[in-house]
Amino acid sequence: MAELEGKLVAITGAARGIGAAAARAFVAKGARVALISRDAAALKVLAADLGRGALAFPCDVSDAAALKTALSQAEVALGPLEVLVNNAGVIDPIAHIADASPAAFARAVSVNLNGVFNGMHAALPGMIARGRGTILTIGSGAAHNPQEGWAAYCSSKAGAYMLTRAAHLEAGPAGVRVISLSPGTVATDMQAAIKASGVNPVSQLDWSVHIPPEWPAQALVWLCGPGGDAYLGQEVSLRDEAVRQAVGVVK
Repeated sequence: MAELEGKLVAITGAARGIGAAAARAFVAKGARVALISRDAAALKVLAADLGRGALAFPCDVSDAAALKTALSQAEVALGPLEVLVNNAGVIDPIAHIADASPAAFARAVSVNLNGVFNGMHAALPGMIARGRGTILTIGSGAAHNPQEGWAAYCSSKAGAYMLTRAAHLEAGPAGVRVISLSPGTVATDMQAAIKASGVNPVSQLDWSVHIPPEWPAQALVWLCGPGGDAYLGQEVSLRDEAVRQAVGVVK
């Protein structure tokens, strides 16, 4: 995908899991990557491993000013932002609504929903002015189907999906591409926390059914090209066998 060569891709939640895998996938395509996460130490290690094509910008996505500053600094260092991957997310609190901590619920919304808004709010003005850009958000089947104990996660992911649709409506005419990717269950630290909780059927799934984080990472790269054009303003599911084949993770 020559169109990514030398282009700036910012990835939130980049310290591990899908975010770290996506950083490797985009660097492999020649992109310059801004790594964003609260975990400064992990970002430093990842940036060193990826080499000159990646720089770390530690911040909390729920802090709008901090995220805007991080993206501005990334543009000064690496050029105009071409792709934003809204990946940062939390599963906690895993609890029934009646028992959940209001503070923990608010924290989930701050990361999973406000964090996506904060990234869009910072990235969209420049993308609209340039008449191009791609914003990809990691969605979830939980946005469409409630799960016991996941009220915070399900509702915040549903909000993030609606943000995708709203951003497409507002910025699509200017040439900005906005897409949500629902990867299915992925073998990450989040999935380990889900399994440890023992709550709802997802926690009972055998670990072997979860896909590796490299699959959604490859899908994110694919969505930056012509393959993503059919899904503008929508959510594409990596559970779909035809999508998996198009992305190239299965034959």
